[in-house]
Amino acid sequence: MPAYRIPVFRALASRPGIELLVSYTHDPKLPNLEPDGFEAVPSRLSSVGVGSRSMMWDPAQVKYASRRHADVLVLTWNAHYASLPAGLVRARLAGVRTILWGHGYSKSETGWRARVRSFLGRRADGLMFYSRSVAEGYAERGFRRDRLFAAPNALDQGPIQSARSSWLSRADDLASFRRERGLGEGPVALFVSRFAPENREALLIRATPAIAERFPGFRAVLIGKGDGADELRALAAELGVADRVIMPGAVYGEEALSPWFLSSDVFVYPANVGLSLIHAMGYGLPVVVGDDVASHNPEIVALDPGVNGLMFRHGDAGDLAATLVGLFSDRERLGAMSRSAHATVTERFTLERMVDGFEAAIRGVAGD
Repeated sequence: MPAYRIPVFRALASRPGIELLVSYTHDPKLPNLEPDGFEAVPSRLSSVGVGSRSMMWDPAQVKYASRRHADVLVLTWNAHYASLPAGLVRARLAGVRTILWGHGYSKSETGWRARVRSFLGRRADGLMFYSRSVAEGYAERGFRRDRLFAAPNALDQGPIQSARSSWLSRADDLASFRRERGLGEGPVALFVSRFAPENREALLIRATPAIAERFPGFRAVLIGKGDGADELRALAAELGVADRVIMPGAVYGEEALSPWFLSSDVFVYPANVGLSLIHAMGYGLPVVVGDDVASHNPEIVALDPGVNGLMFRHGDAGDLAATLVGLFSDRERLGAMSRSAHATVTERFTLERMVDGFEAAIRGVAGD
């Protein structure tokens, strides 16, 4: 029950004719919040190691596969759930319609993974993806098009836009924030997330010396925490740019994060970008990512290179530096990208459209 899912479930539960029950487990990386505006029950997840992998059992996937509990059962489409085949079989015998919800692919795709995923997918009444393009790929592989649905991932923009408007209405406070945090005249590149090797945030620090040669006031801001924080600081010192790299640690809450976003010119997330892309665009920040699309999460579909962001050669700090220098050198283009980024998440990748996708899937498989 992470914070970003609560508005989605609350909006879905408010749709006429839908009675929603959410069963949730615990992920140590994402603290659970109290449900708000919908009914929810916790479930105890168990796991057992199989070789180098762990198989999981969620009893709720089987328990709720009955007409006493549900007309439609939406299940996490993850082949590591041993309870998933059992839930699908029980639901079919009970006359409960099923939807598998997931990416539809793996970043480390192998033949057997794809085969298992397809095997499970063909035993559900509907498949719900994060992007229409992945759904189209399944249609080309012979899955029934009328059973393929898309609910593009989104964030509730309400708190983001409220904090954004509040800070923008206080220009003096925002200017003071920049001075006090040592941001100066900029330009500023921002990264916000947990520090992890798969995010490759160190590339932003490695790109800093070349950017600073062209823009002496440049600052790279990396907000977050993780085991790699000390290594990132050491890298900045080694490259002689410790004074140009700002690492304030973890920052929580939209009101506290907002001035960092609004003091920045661009959001940089070298690899593995996900909902952070939607978050940054809510503040009108163009997003710059590596061009290995497979290394990113489904939210990458919101990026339109050259319109609301840019891509650089994956893993190439020099190309990242050149990309940012080019963007900072063309303020008109940067402004146009900023406006497009904001429009992307306030007009297209919205919470309402995500919930529309959910409702279409539920009603699509429910029939009469």
